[in-house]
Formats: sequence, structure tokens, C-alpha cells
Amino acid sequence: MLIGVPKETWEGELRVALVPGDVKKLSKAGFSVAIESGAGFASGFTDDAYRDAGAAVQATRADVLGSADIIVRVRKPAADEVGQFKSGAIHVSFLDPFNERELVASMASSGLTAISMEMIPRSTRAQKMDALSSQANLAGYVTVALACHHSRRILPMMMTPAGTIRPARVFVIGAGVAGLQAIATAKRLGARVEAFDTRPVVAEQVQSLGAKFVDIDLGETGQTDQGYAKALTPEQVELQKQGQAKVIEQSDVVITTAQLFGRPAPTIITRDTVEAMKPGSVVIDMAVETGGNVEGSKLNEVVDIAGVKVVGMGNLPSEVSTNASEMYSSNLVNLMMEFWDEEAKSLNLDPEDDIVQACVITRGGEIVNETIKNL
Repeated sequence: MLIGVPKETWEGELRVALVPGDVKKLSKAGFSVAIESGAGFASGFTDDAYRDAGAAVQATRADVLGSADIIVRVRKPAADEVGQFKSGAIHVSFLDPFNERELVASMASSGLTAISMEMIPRSTRAQKMDALSSQANLAGYVTVALACHHSRRILPMMMTPAGTIRPARVFVIGAGVAGLQAIATAKRLGARVEAFDTRPVVAEQVQSLGAKFVDIDLGETGQTDQGYAKALTPEQVELQKQGQAKVIEQSDVVITTAQLFGRPAPTIITRDTVEAMKPGSVVIDMAVETGGNVEGSKLNEVVDIAGVKVVGMGNLPSEVSTNASEMYSSNLVNLMMEFWDEEAKSLNLDPEDDIVQACVITRGGEIVNETIKNL
């Protein structure tokens, strides 16, 4: 089977779906790989590196899209690309199927098998394919790097002849994959870190990283079968805002990571709470791409609110595109090798397989994923 890797065209997207090292692995397994010229350049991977790994470097995008049995990419396809794919091709990418209903319907009617990387289940068997987690891990690191760049304070304590500099106070809201990495990174840099999550079950993980878990009584909360936080009631959201307000006011850096799978992010910090912070403080809104956690944050902008910088940069994994590409590429390779049928030289996407049921959105001219079909 021929795997095609087109160059990403989404504005600001620097990642590439396959890196040369993984092209070599796939070639040994029996796949062929064709990549659009320049696809890996922004992440530090040259065309020559792909050629050396066994890939065919194609000069035109149409050659990649029209000949590939499997198209792998980071972002969803443009609507006008769907008709360019080979009949019966398999398309693998982040697809945003909850919000891209027209695109999903178009892919179904074109006979494509569409695999959405967001929909990989959070199970032990699927962990090595979980691209949401691999990319969120890096995004959590980037939030702290951004905070260091924008803050007027250093994070660690320093004892100098001129006096002692106290450690910065960092408050992380949301202790999922991204939040835990943000906590760990801020601690490694010497900050005093506190964290909150609506799921009390993660308190032990927060504490194991050396941070203090802020206990706010919200009543009955929990998480989904996939480990995501359940949506709070309006009353619970208000309790959270009140409970965390004092911690936010005393913090030098606040990082918000609260997102709801397939839905807009909740607003958990109001403008008046930001205004109560010390001038020079920084708020990093990691959820800005899905609506934002902070009132007043704007996508890809740094907003000044009463002397507090509210940073709303999107596509955080792309800021470390080399490592993000390596991890995403590994997720894709693990997915393909899991379902590679050596004898048939094809992917065996068994409809009864739990991973297939979760991540395959369209197949055989229909939308087959039950969740997306029943939206």
C-alpha cells in the first residue's frame, strides 16, 4: 500500500505527519511512502532525509493525493481536496468530526474511509496511538515556556548577594495530560505550583509532582469513561470561580487547560478576576482555540487587561514542531502496524474492533461512527 504525506497548508502549522525514521520502519514492514516536496522542512526534515529513508519525494500535491492508498496528515483536508483522493482511499488526520459535519458527509459520499485521530479511545491497548495525549503533553510544556517569555518574574528562587528572589507562584487549572506536564515543567524550573481539577481523583497525581492540590468543594463531579472531565452545572462553575479567585489573585502565572471533548471550552476565569491580579502577571489560556477559559482572551493574540497579559496562542504543539512531528508520526505508525495484515498487504480495519469502532468515522459511502452519526 502507498502512503501519501501532503504538506500541511493550515496557517501556522509546522508539523509533518511522518518523519524520516518512521518512513524507514514502514518501508521495512511493506508499505511504500510518497511525500510532497518540502512537507517536513519546517520541522527540520529535508527532502533528502526522506529519500534516504526510502520515500519518493513528489513535486506536486496532486501526485501525492491522487495516487495514495492511505493519506496521513496532521490537519483535516480542505473541502476541495476530497474529490482528488483515490477511490476507496483511507484518510487519517485530526478531523474535528463534531464540528465538521459537511466535510464528514462529503468524505462519506466520496467513498473514503476517514479515521479521526481525536477519536482514538483512551484505553491501554490504544495508548501508543493516542495522538491527542502526545500532542497535549507537548502543549503543556509550551504553556510554561510562553509564561516564562511573557512574565516579568523568573520562576525559581534565587539567593544572591543582593538578596533572595522568591519563587514565582504558578496556578494550573486542569490536571489532564497538558496540565500535568505544565505542573511538572513549572516545578522543574523552580516555581511554587498549585493546581486544581474538577476530578478529585487526580489530586494524588498533582501531589506526586510536588504541587499543591487546591481543594474546592463542587459537590458531585467526575470523569467520562475516556478519562475526560464531565461538564459542570452552571452552579458548579460559579463555585469553581469563587473558590479559585483568591489563588488566582495571588499567582504570578495562571495556566488554564480546561477543555470538554467535542464541545466549547468553559469560561472559568472572568475579567474581574484577571483585573484583581498583580500588574505584570500572566495568564495562558490553552483552550483559546475552542472558545477559551478566560473572558477576554483572543486567539493568537496577547491581550492586556489591567496590566495582566492574557496569552491566547493557538496550535501550541507546532511551537515545538520537531518533537511534535516525531510523536504524532509514532502514533500513526503504531496505528497502521496494529492493523497491518502482512499476508494481504493491507490494513484490516475490523468493524468489530473497539479501536476501529471509535476512530473510523466514514466507510463504504456512509458515516459509520455511532457517536458522529447520532449528533
